[in-house]
Amino acid sequence: MEQKYKELMNGYISDIENYLRRYTEDKSGNESQQKLTEAMRYSLEAGGKRIRPVLVTEFCRLCGGTPEMSAAPAAAIEMIHTFSLIHDDLPAMDDDDFRRGRPSCHKAFSEATAILAGDALAVLPFQIIADDSVLDSSIKVRLISDLASATAGAGMIGGQIIDIENEKRDDVDEENLRYMYSLKTGQLIRTACRMGCIAAGADDEKIRLADSYASKLGLAFQIIDDILDVVSTEEELGKPVGSDAENNKTTFVTVMGIEKAKQEADSLTNEALEILDLFPDSEFLKALTAELLDRRK
Repeated sequence: MEQKYKELMNGYISDIENYLRRYTEDKSGNESQQKLTEAMRYSLEAGGKRIRPVLVTEFCRLCGGTPEMSAAPAAAIEMIHTFSLIHDDLPAMDDDDFRRGRPSCHKAFSEATAILAGDALAVLPFQIIADDSVLDSSIKVRLISDLASATAGAGMIGGQIIDIENEKRDDVDEENLRYMYSLKTGQLIRTACRMGCIAAGADDEKIRLADSYASKLGLAFQIIDDILDVVSTEEELGKPVGSDAENNKTTFVTVMGIEKAKQEADSLTNEALEILDLFPDSEFLKALTAELLDRRK
């Protein structure tokens, strides 16, 4: 990625992290609640690529919106994503001891505290959007509905239960895999792009194009994740590698093989880039899309 785009990305991330700190400020004065906030912030501030909130911010800009319009939805979707990571790492789920190069939330605190931190981060986003002082009420309703739908049983959480059930099966095929990942990974990426457009008051055609772009990006993103779990190292990835095989998970690598999976990710990325041609001034987003295809973590 060119230096000017790296600087823009870093600026977005800095703003997003300021939003996250502001929205999780603890004013309770209670030691137990402060411990909960500490666990929430521990996971929120663990780093990560901030892809979802950056997509919210950039699509809002592309559709004529301001940074203030995208602040609440950008922070909200990163909280939802982080809640899912906290719960994914729990012993009852993936049982991962490390996340982004440091102990998972349930290892740094306790299993109960991690569950509650995830619960809090699953609910707070909707208050943040509802209480926003910049967005119109009708837009807030659309954002809340879209985010809830993408998170619940028809979205990310629904994909997670399919993923868990698939671990018990030996007949998972490519169609099943694509559907599961379209929910588990794809829905939040799609809603991130849609929310940016919605926050800016974009028309339905712009929202449709953003959704189409995101569906291709989301699938390519997951395919690269599956490849990295095989070829990367724990130091590079910041979490254990090889966990998919250990958990008997069917992935795009096990279904397609590494080379065909790489080709599929490349094809999807090119299709996503073609859609971005329909958005004026989308050079930063094109650079980010290409960067995600070539990432090492």
